[in-house]
Amino acid sequence: MSPLEPAGPTGASIRTRTVRRASIALGVGAAAAVYLWHTDPHRPGQLLIPCPFKWATGLLCPVCGGTRMAYDLMHGDVVTAFHDNAVLLTLGVPAAAYFLTRWLVAGLRGRAYRPGLTARGNAVVLGIAAVWMVGRNLVG
Repeated sequence: MSPLEPAGPTGASIRTRTVRRASIALGVGAAAAVYLWHTDPHRPGQLLIPCPFKWATGLLCPVCGGTRMAYDLMHGDVVTAFHDNAVLLTLGVPAAAYFLTRWLVAGLRGRAYRPGLTARGNAVVLGIAAVWMVGRNLVG
């Protein structure tokens, strides 16, 4: 590396940045969970962010039902959570947990982790999302 090239972040700075970002995410997530715990998204009139895709088209997007699913999971109702969004529960939640764990472990070890999908991975994710969206809108 030449002296003109900027040096990459050190392990300590990556660790500090990871802890800071994880702490912020944990705080925001905890606040959202506390709010959602007391707000039943199954009842109309609740103050929750509506799905912009459903608002614009009247169709369910691949993640519609995610808020209801999170509410049901927090209250221990896995069957209703599965009914709210089966694909998000069975594929999305484990994938998010995997990537977040990998990011946190790498960051605490002082290494940068940049998750990415290959072209084939992107095609698989988009294909699953498209099939799920079409299927759930056709079946109702």
